[in-house]
Amino acid sequence: MEWDTEIDCEGLLCPLPVLRARKRLMEMQPGQVLRVRATDAMAAIDLPHFCAEAGHAFLGAASDGAVALYLIRRGP
Repeated sequence: MEWDTEIDCEGLLCPLPVLRARKRLMEMQPGQVLRVRATDAMAAIDLPHFCAEAGHAFLGAASDGAVALYLIRRGP
């Protein structure tokens, strides 16, 4: 899947991946897709929960070796 922008949260621990994703999503237009690169295992729980609470669409996760890749579509 294509994405519009990406943030690198490798090496950052909870809650920093969520806080950085939130900040970047606020700068994006509704419907744009953010890809988050993270190594913290808690991001797999925190990012979908954040999306549900904030009105964004969690599009899924994949892995690139030890790095997890998360896709989030900005909500309205």
